[in-house]
Amino acid sequence: MRRNPRPTFGFALLITGLIYVVTIAAVGIVSVLAFSRLAFSEGTADADTIAAGAWAVVILTGVASGALFLVGSAILQGVISLEVARATLGEKLRLPGLWRAAKGRIGALIGWSALVALAVTLAIALAAVLIGLLVALGGVAGTVIGVLLGIVLFLGGLVLAAWLGTKLALVPSVLMLERLPLRDAVASSWSLTRFFFWKTFGTLLLVALIIYVAQQIIATPLSLFVGFGSTFLDPNSSSAGSAIAVIVVSVLSIIVTVVFGAIGSVVQAATPALIYIDIRMRKEGLDLELSRFVEARQAGDSSVADPYLVAAAPGPVQPAPSTSPWS
Repeated sequence: MRRNPRPTFGFALLITGLIYVVTIAAVGIVSVLAFSRLAFSEGTADADTIAAGAWAVVILTGVASGALFLVGSAILQGVISLEVARATLGEKLRLPGLWRAAKGRIGALIGWSALVALAVTLAIALAAVLIGLLVALGGVAGTVIGVLLGIVLFLGGLVLAAWLGTKLALVPSVLMLERLPLRDAVASSWSLTRFFFWKTFGTLLLVALIIYVAQQIIATPLSLFVGFGSTFLDPNSSSAGSAIAVIVVSVLSIIVTVVFGAIGSVVQAATPALIYIDIRMRKEGLDLELSRFVEARQAGDSSVADPYLVAAAPGPVQPAPSTSPWS
């Protein structure tokens, strides 16, 4: 972010702010319209139907907002991955240049993100339906079995998510930098993380924990400020003053949330790209190809291919095969 802040932090700030504002505005407006109509229909014969429709509209708006977040996050991850890769070549591209480099791959990245979201949603839905059926139809025994099954599925899901999430963590970087089809990108990520599972998992987990702790450090005083801010700004509790105080506190809260959310997004998007480059250096000797590319460009030779698009020569000795089932 310090080296090239505009296409990293600036772009992340734009994407995060846009998603946040659009989500709040869409969900807020739809909720007000839907439930205001419900209030007018209270006591009528079709009140239950209107209530169900209101909730359905609000839920669909939330789903649409989630889809917007998915698209924005995928685009941001693609741009950040390209910036990290070009930085290893000593290049400092502006956002238009990074966007041109990402041309033709954003759709694949969005598709991958959508597939992951769909798989997670279906897994949760299936587990919920199965537990719900046991509780509803099995009586006391079914309830006990459903609770135990829920605990087992939750713990098993965490383990499975950690394993698959680590093995497939490099797919976005492969899609953007090697420009491979989705199936080949999945196979490449699976292969690259072999013998490097624990290092990849530990790095991703550590970064996520650092970002979470940092956000909580910011969120705690912010929540206190939001709770007492209106009192400080309007101690007399006048109606006009209270409204102004609520608006001021809410705007400040949104600004702080968006700024630190953008910082966290950049760090989390850059981490898999750095891991990808590091593993390729260790397994394929990518650092030699990077050096050759930079030296050729400095000498005025533009015929050398992009090192991320060509297979590098075999690098250092491969790590000893691991017997871990996680590899």
